[in-house]
Amino acid sequence: MKRINVVYSLITDQSKTKILMVKNKDNDRWSLPGGAVEEDESLEAAAIREANEETGFDIKVFGIVAVNEAILEKYEEHALFITFRAEIIGGNQELVRPEEISDIQWIDIHKADQLMPYYKGGLSGIIRKDTEITYFNEGRVWLLS
Repeated sequence: MKRINVVYSLITDQSKTKILMVKNKDNDRWSLPGGAVEEDESLEAAAIREANEETGFDIKVFGIVAVNEAILEKYEEHALFITFRAEIIGGNQELVRPEEISDIQWIDIHKADQLMPYYKGGLSGIIRKDTEITYFNEGRVWLLS
């Protein structure tokens, strides 16, 4: 079984009542901006890249707000889903990859909970708690033996 890492970015509007979401063409479902981490790519870099590729926005990521995992038997994959809290720092909303994403919208937080029921306590609970786990990329480290 192959292990894959997937990152998502939880981005809210200023009032924290709407969440930026994308509609994926392959399954016709809404999700947070995100996707698979590429080989030799950090989690942070993947979250920033995926958000830009899917929404046109440049983002800054902060700590981790959720970690989920699933065994995807159909694909023989063990997936680890890491969700970062993030904010927009530039760019413009744009369908950069129309072959992958059919829509980008700011969705009401309660509707987002219904669209993505995978988070214990819901996305609204994560936003309400306003806490995160520290994420620190230590870069490449060569251990001496």
